[in-house]
Amino acid sequence: MATTNQLDFAGDYHLPYLHLINHMGEGVDSATHGENIVHLMIEFNIYESVFDSSVTGSIVIVDTQNLISKLPIQGTERLSFILTTKLDSETEDTIIDCRESHGKEMHVFAVTDKKQLNDHTLTYTIHFASREFVRNIRTRVSESFTGRMDQMVNKIFTDPDYLDSHKTLNFQQTRNQDKIVIPNLNPFSAIRMICKRSLPEIQGTKGVGYMFYETTKGFHFRSWESLCVDKGGHERDAVQNFRYVQGNQDPITSKMDKDYLSAGQLRTDRIIENYKNVREYKFINNFHDVAANTAVGTYGHRVITHNIYDKSYKTDDYHYHNRWHETNHLEENPAITNSPVDYDTLEGTPFQKGVSDYPEARVTVQSTTQFAHGEGTGNYGEPVENDGILEGARTAQMNKIIRGTQLEMTVNGQARLQAGDMIEFDLQSVENKQNSGGHLDPQYSGRYIITAIRHRVANDKFLQILTCVKDSSKTGFGYANKSFTEIAGLKAIGSSQDIDERDSQPSHKTPRISKGGNPFGYS
Repeated sequence: MATTNQLDFAGDYHLPYLHLINHMGEGVDSATHGENIVHLMIEFNIYESVFDSSVTGSIVIVDTQNLISKLPIQGTERLSFILTTKLDSETEDTIIDCRESHGKEMHVFAVTDKKQLNDHTLTYTIHFASREFVRNIRTRVSESFTGRMDQMVNKIFTDPDYLDSHKTLNFQQTRNQDKIVIPNLNPFSAIRMICKRSLPEIQGTKGVGYMFYETTKGFHFRSWESLCVDKGGHERDAVQNFRYVQGNQDPITSKMDKDYLSAGQLRTDRIIENYKNVREYKFINNFHDVAANTAVGTYGHRVITHNIYDKSYKTDDYHYHNRWHETNHLEENPAITNSPVDYDTLEGTPFQKGVSDYPEARVTVQSTTQFAHGEGTGNYGEPVENDGILEGARTAQMNKIIRGTQLEMTVNGQARLQAGDMIEFDLQSVENKQNSGGHLDPQYSGRYIITAIRHRVANDKFLQILTCVKDSSKTGFGYANKSFTEIAGLKAIGSSQDIDERDSQPSHKTPRISKGGNPFGYS
């Protein structure tokens, strides 16, 4: 790691200091404001995810100064640091800024794995998180809110009695409003409760459900769709293109002639190109688990809603393919075909059923009512009869993210990347180049959302382990345009048999060998 602003290689970084400030606002020397422990660090991790309400991290320390006792370190310290990728023009969007002077310091909450390696050396791990993490544990929300859902979240986020955050909240306006009573919940739990009832304000969408999460750049209250498209429904641009290439290939030679480049330009271009390279990747959820998605209601889901106000009930069936175009996705095509999968026929038609035609794969019973708080609406701030289909859509949306195609890849660290960013992943077809024409994989290349990042600094290199999700398919899988009978043949007729009756039938079985016998003829 060099200390200048010039990148020496992809994965180079600048971490000028890592100040650990004790509970009295001092370092080992009471005259200093914190202790710089960057030279004691052997591994530094920061974790962020669209499923986590706060950023967390850890530092592995090799202590030859007995800092753990002299400072001392006991779990109420603060950390102040800045991590950059040494870009020419750095902004808040291109660095990881956790400086105390900017009100973004991290709070230590645990010290674990303490070991004594020898008479002069200790190792231990310091765990830290954002201030909001500990505020959430220490405070409770007991209040009724009226208005748009995003306004409620803003109130909890900034209220001095709740999260009291001074950071930026990037929020998406909701198209619904309601009155909600929060029953003595931690702030994060209260916000998650509101997330489930929030409907995004995007042109032409009928999406349901929001996410609340923190990245190294701030907090976010938004829908999955808002990561894919803008308010007008137009596709968002990818923040980075990645590709998997073999380690011994020079990315420059395939696109330009070295003879026409100066040494400095060649070096710069090679570094830039190497930021696009994926060091290694793997799919971590068996691509797309149809059995699991069927069981949890991604494709078909029957929601029975009981209205306790008028003692009525209503049944709504969610159908993945019929409602595909009611929400926005990363790609145009569903992640699974709607071709017939069994001999069952749709009621009143000769057509056989696809994966979405089995609503009883998951059945949910939920209660609802109007006028619970003087409002004539149901759980989502809309007419109470909409509750069932909105619940089915919300469940399917979250399942598409959690159980969609998940890709994990290791790349050279870029401090500007954050959870929620969209990327492009170019995955070449496994066929040889002559047969495939150099084409990309038709299903598993394309647009992904980064759902989690592990920023890892170790061995003088900054790497990122990205978990990325795709909720759709780049080219689709086509439709069979045949009945299941044509695909699989005529349905076989099953039978049953009484085992006692079967055993009583004459047979030509070899008699059982008595003890000491040798049925194999061995000597």
